Amino acid sequence: QVQLVESGGGLVQPGGSLTLSCARSGSIFSINAMGWYRQAPGKQRELVGAITSGGNTNYADSVKGRFTISRDNAKNTVWLQMNSLKPEDTAVYYCNVKGRTYWYSNDQDDYWGQGTQVTVSS
Repeated sequence: QVQLVESGGGLVQPGGSLTLSCARSGSIFSINAMGWYRQAPGKQRELVGAITSGGNTNYADSVKGRFTISRDNAKNTVWLQMNSLKPEDTAVYYCNVKGRTYWYSNDQDDYWGQGTQVTVSS
């Protein structure tokens, strides 16, 4: 069974920094992309950033230049470095993996962590 566990959330002042980590356990045959989503109360879930198997990255316009996603395939871990945090960054952040679960199926599956709270406030 695939599990994604996020950590690193917490309370930070505006302008501060946090690094989120996501550790995966369990088997995935292949991974197409790993990334982070977030959801604030009353708002839709949105993509924060993602990195493909080829190393290409994609970020939401609202976080470009401030957030950086990275990964270590050997450690089955992906990070989200968040700098210059703003109150509007406050949300639950979810790790996401898109990939193939089985060698015999080319269907792409989504895997989600349980989320970690990030609060940016004075």
